[in-house]
Amino acid sequence: MPELPEVETILQSMKASLKGHSLSSVEVNRPDLRLPFPPGLSTILLHQTIIQLRRRAKYILMDFQHGWTLLIHLGMSGRLFIDPARQNLPPRKHEHLVLWTSNDHRVALVDPRRFGMVCLFQTEQEHQQPQLAHLGVEPLSDQFTAEALAATLVTTRMPIKNALLDQRRIVGLGNIYVCEALFRARIHPARAADSLSKAETKRLCSLIVEILQTAIAAGGSTLRDYVHTDGQPGTFQTLHLVYGREGQPCPACLAKGHSTPIQRMTQSSRSTFFCPHCQKKLRK
Repeated sequence: MPELPEVETILQSMKASLKGHSLSSVEVNRPDLRLPFPPGLSTILLHQTIIQLRRRAKYILMDFQHGWTLLIHLGMSGRLFIDPARQNLPPRKHEHLVLWTSNDHRVALVDPRRFGMVCLFQTEQEHQQPQLAHLGVEPLSDQFTAEALAATLVTTRMPIKNALLDQRRIVGLGNIYVCEALFRARIHPARAADSLSKAETKRLCSLIVEILQTAIAAGGSTLRDYVHTDGQPGTFQTLHLVYGREGQPCPACLAKGHSTPIQRMTQSSRSTFFCPHCQKKLRK
């Protein structure tokens, strides 16, 4: 599933191509994805100008001049393509929603597995939407501080990795970037969230922001389905230190002259990658 850096990369491309333009056509090519497409989608947004594009967690939000917002979630295999003006390209397989803009851009939502989601609501009712109502703090916002992170971690003894993946606490973080952040912070992923020291929490907070910013600059991580809106892959996967590297030597250990293989374990049905030497468990 695309995580915050991948969604942010897609959002920036959409802003550059779509902001300030209206929709000249809305094509809905099937009745549903994970949820049914909203009734009236083809007509409610027609000829309405896009005044803002935003991201909330892993959701893309498109605000229109008449007070409606279109929410897009890419799910497991969803991709958004923006075809430049005047390019007469044939339809892609699994194109379920196509938006045509007044500047002749074609925005296509492709989702082979149909785990994505499209919702439509009045912008003023955003905080009542079930997808958005209970989301936590944005990790790239001014509200994400070491103090705020400590406050949300001290309330739970769940493993620190699970706590960081909990979208009610911090939004946008997924398996890849949590594994990478914990490795760089030298924190074992199974440690209780409330066991982190003040120094560890401060270091982890800083590294989460640093990793996300670096990943955005690299266009995200392409492991399977994710690509940019022009079809190009991201490159942050070449900078992964632990994720997907089970059995390979830990780069931090190698730099110190010894070899420790990266290990994998399962937490809440997800693979966790870590170095048992750099990320030691606390003794009970």
